[in-house]
Amino acid sequence: MRIGELSARTGASPRSLRYYEQQGLLVSERSPSGQRHYDEGHVRRVVLVQAFLAAGMSSRTIARMVPCMADPTPDRARKALTAMNRERHRISSVIDDLVAARAELDRLIDVNLNYLADAADGPGAGTSVPGGRSGPGSTTTGSPTRRSTPA
Repeated sequence: MRIGELSARTGASPRSLRYYEQQGLLVSERSPSGQRHYDEGHVRRVVLVQAFLAAGMSSRTIARMVPCMADPTPDRARKALTAMNRERHRISSVIDDLVAARAELDRLIDVNLNYLADAADGPGAGTSVPGGRSGPGSTTTGSPTRRSTPA
């Protein structure tokens, strides 16, 4: 099959398929005129590559696992497992960082909401921004000074 059919069968764009080949994730046969030709094994490989990419793995990491995909052995499977566990740890670390960033943003949103609630009771009342955490303009980049006495 040619690249258009492989694309249709896997959902990967022809551009992505050429990228996979450039990265060593896929190897096509070439016709005398230079056209790429693929078989059923290529369909399975593309689906597997897409699954690894969807799991957050880089093409470089996937390329290190190509020998296991092409000719699995217990030793190659152990190496692939090591690579997948390494990627899982990396992704978990990123998730932890994102959770911490969201918690800090929630804190800043709460500071802003408290400021707006206090401001609504004093001079300029009625000019506060409505909404909660997702409202536009409801965050600040610093901690506003809270009034200690009512206005």
